[in-house]
Amino acid sequence: MATIKDVAKMAGVSISTVSYALNNNTKVSNKTKQKIMEAVRQLNYQKNGLASDLKKSSTRTIAIIVTDLAGPYYAELVKGIQEVTLSKGYDLLACSSVGEETSTAVKFLTEKRVDGAIVLAYNISEDIIEQSARKEFPIILLDRKVDNEFVVSIEIDNEEGSYMAAEYLIEQGHRDIAYISGMAKSDLNFMRIRGYERALRTHGLDSKNRMHQFGHFNRDNGYSMTKMLITQGNLPSAIMYANDEMAIGGIKAFKEHGIKVPSDVSIIGFDDIELAQYVRPSLTTIMQPKYERGALAAHLIFQILEGKEVDSHYKFPTKLVLRDSVKKMS
Repeated sequence: MATIKDVAKMAGVSISTVSYALNNNTKVSNKTKQKIMEAVRQLNYQKNGLASDLKKSSTRTIAIIVTDLAGPYYAELVKGIQEVTLSKGYDLLACSSVGEETSTAVKFLTEKRVDGAIVLAYNISEDIIEQSARKEFPIILLDRKVDNEFVVSIEIDNEEGSYMAAEYLIEQGHRDIAYISGMAKSDLNFMRIRGYERALRTHGLDSKNRMHQFGHFNRDNGYSMTKMLITQGNLPSAIMYANDEMAIGGIKAFKEHGIKVPSDVSIIGFDDIELAQYVRPSLTTIMQPKYERGALAAHLIFQILEGKEVDSHYKFPTKLVLRDSVKKMS
């Protein structure tokens, strides 16, 4: 079995430098870290004795690692994962990745404290994913890709879904369409923005000065950013929100200012969370198959653990769900 000394020798660095790199210490440059991680992969080095012991006997536990456990989006996703894991006699452990890269979530990956992991967390770096992925330790990534033979990606067609939303608003006669989002840190958000911008370009419309991005992708931020838009005046005829939570926050802000949805302004969300159908007006949105995606992720982990071949990439389509928050312009 490879030791930390073997890794240091192959990478041409000291043992202490390898230790720093494996603990994500900023003392190690990215170039040196990449050399060390390549040696780790080639030697199949396990970080400590705990990792080795766990691989000798199954923990019968799968982890789902997400950025924030509080969001309503995760409920259906986790339900799909849990039903499959329970049917296989496994436990499901849900973990937030909030915090430093030495967090518990990272340890589940790098020290193999579970038998496999489903990751929907953009603050888990590509290096950590690549360092952790092994044939005997499958990792399923949601909403992003890593070029590694032991990592499977499951995406939804975010760009096409956002294009569909903008196209629908344009078909209803809207020409001044704003987009409200959180800070663009993920491929998912970039793809949704691309879909919005592509639809506007296709119809000769301008998106300049109509992009609003700040803070988190949650209800409070949707509320705050909508209030900011109202204060600026010159409201657009329609607003696309990066997700349903932000759109629901926007509905609250409009109600407080006596602005009626959809007669004064039309809005559309993304995700089709359960609450979207119960707010008033009910929210027109883009549906993504959350339960199905979770179930597929879990099925793939067990297929890999059983030695079966699976594809490296899967993509789910999206669907426009029409409700009451969009008005047709006369």
